[in-house]
Amino acid sequence: MSIESSLVTLLKTVCPRVYTDFAPVLTTRPYVTFQGIGGQVINPLENTVPNKRNAVIQVNVWADTRVSANTVIQQIEDAIRTSSAFTGRPQSAPMNDFDADIPVYRSMQDFTIWGDR
Repeated sequence: MSIESSLVTLLKTVCPRVYTDFAPVLTTRPYVTFQGIGGQVINPLENTVPNKRNAVIQVNVWADTRVSANTVIQQIEDAIRTSSAFTGRPQSAPMNDFDADIPVYRSMQDFTIWGDR
């Protein structure tokens, strides 16, 4: 199973509404979005294709309150740290944001994840 499909399965254990990149307009909150923002490349000296890959993933939780957003991102961090589908670790502490135009709260955190291609 790929990193992305394993991550979606894992994230849905914390929040049933999970979307890559962005969510549809008027999605019920809380919900989770994520996107790849880089990662390390494995370059074997034997000119072979590696069976593992690394991805740096930004996970965003969108919620009606700061407390809700923080609670869900902490549950996600715990789930990623303890996953048996891949090895994942946070690269930063959660960051908070607020969009007054909507209004919506966001907690976001970056994770490095090693898993199968």
